[in-house]
Amino acid sequence: MVRLGTGIGWRPEIADDIERLPGIDWVEVVAENVCPGHLPDGLRRLRERGTTVVPHGVSLGLGGAERPDASRLAALAERAEALGSPLVTEHIAFVRAGGPRTASPAAEAGHLLPVPRTRDALDVLCENVRIAQESLPVPLALENIAALITWPDEELTEGQFLAELVERTGVRLLIDVANLHTNRVNRGEDPAAALDALPTSAIAYVHVAGGIERDGVWHDSHAHPVTRPVLDVLAELCARTAPPGVLLERDDNFPAASELAAELDAIRAVTAKAAEAAPGRLAAAEGLREGSEAPVAAVAAAVAAVAAPAPGAVEGARGRIALAQASLLSSLVAGAPAPEGFDRRRLGVQSRALAAKRADVVGKVAPELPRILGSGYRPAFLDYALDRPMTGGYRRDALAFAEHLLADQRPEDPAARRQLTQWWRERSGPAPVRPGPAARLARAARLALLGR
Repeated sequence: MVRLGTGIGWRPEIADDIERLPGIDWVEVVAENVCPGHLPDGLRRLRERGTTVVPHGVSLGLGGAERPDASRLAALAERAEALGSPLVTEHIAFVRAGGPRTASPAAEAGHLLPVPRTRDALDVLCENVRIAQESLPVPLALENIAALITWPDEELTEGQFLAELVERTGVRLLIDVANLHTNRVNRGEDPAAALDALPTSAIAYVHVAGGIERDGVWHDSHAHPVTRPVLDVLAELCARTAPPGVLLERDDNFPAASELAAELDAIRAVTAKAAEAAPGRLAAAEGLREGSEAPVAAVAAAVAAVAAPAPGAVEGARGRIALAQASLLSSLVAGAPAPEGFDRRRLGVQSRALAAKRADVVGKVAPELPRILGSGYRPAFLDYALDRPMTGGYRRDALAFAEHLLADQRPEDPAARRQLTQWWRERSGPAPVRPGPAARLARAARLALLGR
């Protein structure tokens, strides 16, 4: 397994700082935010000086009921090859639900949602992971996610779920210690128990990130400093193994370079202290990793020996998971009733968090909207998002939001409405398709009634 060292999540807002920060061995980039043929200058310069770059996907949805989308897999593979990456990473999560399998409208969460820790969900996830592994040119590692909600009637702990996933697929793990802390606060789960159950030799690297607690709920914001409890979970992990890499994540509210450097130093201090406490463990871990670098075919042959459910059984599990996930997502983003067994208050917290995330991201991909609408942008978007799920990505969401406002004769200020109309016209695609005979007759009838 590749020894990565200490890294940081590459973001354009801090690209210049990252180039100047001392001791940055590698960076991780959100896969969907880079175009292989047009890398940002800062990322290109890092690659030219030999810095390892790992693409981190957020939209594959391997924990969803459907098979992985071939085009998304191809895009992730393309980025891995273009960046010369030693591995790619994704999440154990679902990000969309509904569609033909459930005879319900397809919808996107706009965020990572937890899969139920059940045998059905594990069977579906394992098959999806195997499909992904066959399509990717480098090893895949999967990240445990943070959650505000808990599925009822779960059959496995997080540690058991991850351990069996590794055993059945040979996939590697990206362990986010901030997410383990989040789940301790929000779901009462013990990080140490999860770490005890993990196959530590499968760990590819570790995420460390900040968050904030509000009203007894921990929000994994990636916009606040790393807290001592998160560093304590990192220490717990390092007491069990020497991770090949540790990476600091920051996605918003970016601090000065000196503060980023201080957080990286705090992370290094934790890993160094663990290494000093058990000097022989690092060498043993290195030897284990070197021995584990078997060809992909050999790994595949080894994991194939693990019993897997018959294809028909997995198809049945897909149907059950599809219905459960569509029901949950409809409650969170479309105003449907809460599914039985869920904590209604927590569903409300999650629903508001998803709407806030949508508002933030739409404001970034379409920054003209907050400028045109001013202080009215956020309340208007949150009202729009209450029962209107995202169905085509954030750019389509921005257009749909503008269409919604204009259809309602908003904003009230005529100048702002003209600006919004112009913005929408410039981005709403080619000229509308010419209406058919029935539509032309209906329009003629309306005009006749209006006396035009």
